[in-house]
Amino acid sequence: MEPVNRRLFLGLLGATAATATVAGCAGSGGDSSGDTSGGGGAEGAAGTITFWSNHPGNSKDTETELISTFESENPDLTVNLVDGGKNYEEVAQKLNAALTGNDIPDVVVVSDVTWFNFALNDQIAPLDDLFDKAGVDTGEYVDALVGDYVLEGQTYGLPFARSTPLFYYNKQVWEQAGLPDRGPENWDEFMEWAPALQEAIGVGKHAIAMYDGANYLDWTMQNMIWNEGGAFSKEWDATFTDPGTIAGVERLKKIQDDGFLVVSKDSITEFASGLAACAMASTGSLKTATENAQFEFGTAFLPGARENKSCPTGGAGLAIPAKLPEERKINALKFINSITSTQGTAIFAQATGYMPVRKGAKEAQEIKSYLESTPQAVTAIEQLEFTRPQDNARVFVPGGGARIGGGLDKVLAGEPVPAVMEQLQSETQQIIDTQISPKLG
Repeated sequence: MEPVNRRLFLGLLGATAATATVAGCAGSGGDSSGDTSGGGGAEGAAGTITFWSNHPGNSKDTETELISTFESENPDLTVNLVDGGKNYEEVAQKLNAALTGNDIPDVVVVSDVTWFNFALNDQIAPLDDLFDKAGVDTGEYVDALVGDYVLEGQTYGLPFARSTPLFYYNKQVWEQAGLPDRGPENWDEFMEWAPALQEAIGVGKHAIAMYDGANYLDWTMQNMIWNEGGAFSKEWDATFTDPGTIAGVERLKKIQDDGFLVVSKDSITEFASGLAACAMASTGSLKTATENAQFEFGTAFLPGARENKSCPTGGAGLAIPAKLPEERKINALKFINSITSTQGTAIFAQATGYMPVRKGAKEAQEIKSYLESTPQAVTAIEQLEFTRPQDNARVFVPGGGARIGGGLDKVLAGEPVPAVMEQLQSETQQIIDTQISPKLG
């Protein structure tokens, strides 16, 4: 079977790396208030564009601002912003249910985990034949980010709220622990530092905070297992039982067993409140940390990222349901092109911390001002050179992220690592063999 061409990481040095500044959350949603009506229907009015979003990074007000700009430039078109759910998964569940009827959106947020299955089942539209008709120049987007939505030569989405994880550290605690003002080069060095960090942070607190398994530990965990030479999968072969994968998970378990780890729904909350000396968290959490931390903090590459290119990307793009008529698809694509324009992505990135998705965004004043006021954001620019595609088992296998996260929660609850990984291996490969391989040909 030919591997799916789903990541076109063409080199992130130079202009491409410089454009990709601060990134956002792997999948947490924002505000769930507001209009909760459904879509416009497959045969609805062509002049109304219904947009389902979870408002990544609490971006509803920013989305509304970008919608107003689009409507002023396109007076014959109106956008209806609909709350699709509190996170990417809820939006996907709502879309999956809606596709059985006609009450569907024109534009929908799809995450790194959710878009593939919709594309595989021909439920979201390939966009390549529509780009010229809608006036879209994909060459203006960061190449690697557009490449994330390519399946067998067809583009099924455009980047919107894109992200990577960062390593956040409390400079005051670092100084008290007698450590250099930087992040650890790798996890071995972190383990050397951890006892001093634990002593400095104090009783009842922890050296490091991470997401729990229900909230994207499966995303950031790729860093730890990649550093050990493991992976959740290699193309369409599950590799949960490979020695490197097991070693990475055993590393996580040891950090917990030694008393250094706290996991929670949002690791940046533990960090910003002073309950953890450092955290692995999304670059989209940078704004939260800046607004809430009562101490000076720094950001660094993930441990081992420079040596092993072990930083995963994440976040979401925008897609269009396949069953819409062509006129609706073209209008929808015009809207996507507008809110992800150079100016639009710069405004969105400044407001949320997500990564600008256009190459020219680095010249926008919003980005220049943001980097001047938040120097910690520069780390995300530099780290993008050291990213790699996420494993298929997490992002493309139905339920993959939740399945892996649940397994990691079992490990942290005390279940033996080999047994948990054997179960993940069996379940994941069976789904690949029965639900994906037959459709890829």
